[in-house]
Amino acid sequence: MPSYKAPVRDGLFILHEVLQIERHAALPGFADLTSDTLAAVLEEGGRFAEEVIQPLNRQGDMQGCTRHADGRVTTPDGFKEAYAQFVAGGWGGLAGDPAFGGQGLPHVVATAFEEYMIAANMAFTMYPMLTQGAIAAIRAVATPAQQRKFIPKMMNGTWTGTMNLTEPHCGTDLGLLRTRAEPEPDGTYRITGTKIFISSGDHDLSENIIHLVLAKLPDAPDNVKGISLFIVPKLLVDDDGNLGARNAVTCGRIEEKMGIHGNATCVMNYEGATGYLIGERDKGLRAMFIMMNAARLGVGVQGLAQSEVSYQNAATYARERLQGRALSGPQNPAGKADPIIVHPDVRRMLMNARAFNEGARALSLWAALRVDLAENAATPEERQAAEDEIGLLTPVIKGYFTDKGYENATNAQQCFGGHGYVREWGMEQFVRDARIALIYEGTNGIQALDLVGRKLPAHGGRALRTWLQTVGTSAAACVADEATRFVGEPLQRALDDLQGATGWLMRNALTKPDNAAAGSMAYLHLMGLVALGHQWALMARAASAALANGAADADFYTHKLAVARYYFSHLICETAVHRARVEAGAAPMMALPAEAF
Repeated sequence: MPSYKAPVRDGLFILHEVLQIERHAALPGFADLTSDTLAAVLEEGGRFAEEVIQPLNRQGDMQGCTRHADGRVTTPDGFKEAYAQFVAGGWGGLAGDPAFGGQGLPHVVATAFEEYMIAANMAFTMYPMLTQGAIAAIRAVATPAQQRKFIPKMMNGTWTGTMNLTEPHCGTDLGLLRTRAEPEPDGTYRITGTKIFISSGDHDLSENIIHLVLAKLPDAPDNVKGISLFIVPKLLVDDDGNLGARNAVTCGRIEEKMGIHGNATCVMNYEGATGYLIGERDKGLRAMFIMMNAARLGVGVQGLAQSEVSYQNAATYARERLQGRALSGPQNPAGKADPIIVHPDVRRMLMNARAFNEGARALSLWAALRVDLAENAATPEERQAAEDEIGLLTPVIKGYFTDKGYENATNAQQCFGGHGYVREWGMEQFVRDARIALIYEGTNGIQALDLVGRKLPAHGGRALRTWLQTVGTSAAACVADEATRFVGEPLQRALDDLQGATGWLMRNALTKPDNAAAGSMAYLHLMGLVALGHQWALMARAASAALANGAADADFYTHKLAVARYYFSHLICETAVHRARVEAGAAPMMALPAEAF
């Protein structure tokens, strides 16, 4: 059976010694966050994930959700009871606004906890995870009365939330959307249409489900500029927040899918359901993107989390599984075989995953801190800089993390050999669950196009210039220190590759847009490697300083530097390959006529 241990020690290292969050003690949410409080929150959150959520992961996968004749959906055995414990612990409101009943802790703390939950049970965690994005959208564009009506009970977990974009004929191209919203005399709207692939679309965990639905008004432009956003509750809610009759929205079918079986992915039928416009009419897509951007960061963490739990189980198996002898001579002379962890190729797969996991954890927490700073930094300039950085790196975190997370889950399965292919060991579930993260909230190809087509040129390239300068400063600092020169020099070479690829795109993409599209995925991976390299540079400096100061936990820091050395000797060198792919242009990719495929 698979197991999971929350990486609390690593998270505390990143938060305290790398990000140095104590520097932000004057900001809302940080003031009361002492070292002891932070450790207690993460340790208790890790325990909850390990002991309550993780044991349900396999059960949820095997049993799945059940749709009943009346359209109700029930979740796998144990989910409802575990969700009640989640609500009782206040975990859903960890970083929520205290004005709506949240605990007001920083987003960076909630992100650390989110990783534990996803790694323990990705399907379960999607129920409360989507609610956070729905809250963000309602808070950003709804009226004060609508916020008071819906957010508090979503914040405390009594109600959950969803996002409804996709239709049978309409995925990324939302201009094709057909769901209609007919105005009623009382100011409400009748919502009619079908949405598909709706995660957590119906279930028995919460008292009510608040659906955020994109639809078009009768006189709206028939394109993306004519989409509005509506709140459509499963059960109607009066002005005092009391629940009323069932709304005309039901689950028509649960999708039969490859993974995340414990989450109800639904076809949702809206048959004249009562809805409430939030935000401006015809501006719904902008409002929905508030939710989608939050979700994309969360999906990036899903890639990290599945990589981490897969790695943990593969590492345990590799230490225990006896098979063959080390090429350098027996390492277990008392037995007939050595543990497979002695074999360099097994080490390769494990080290690839560990180097990614620790770098991605640092980058995800760095990004979450930027969300905090974008909201609460002391000056407008600091808030703008943080917003620029998180905007630039959101598609990288979503796309790169999930690509590598799936790759690492597959390699972890490979460490088990044939045992990884059968259900008994649980590795095939991690592979299946990880696969969806490359697809939803905008496929990774869309993330790459967003990065190259929108994020790089935004505001005249301001965000990219600032971030490149930040990375360059970190690389130079590492070069200047003998203890970290092994980090700084390859990071500088990787940065040169990124800047070179960027320059090539600037020269060659304006006149021929296919060049940007053809190189976009390679560019996203190139930036992902540099972004993780930047975090590894920060971690290497922190670990080196700790050892120089006689840290008590010397093994932790020594191991951290060993993994850093692997990253900079074996992984970051791939930037040269990705640069070559960018600079190859579109011509070789587009040369075959369509009928030749």
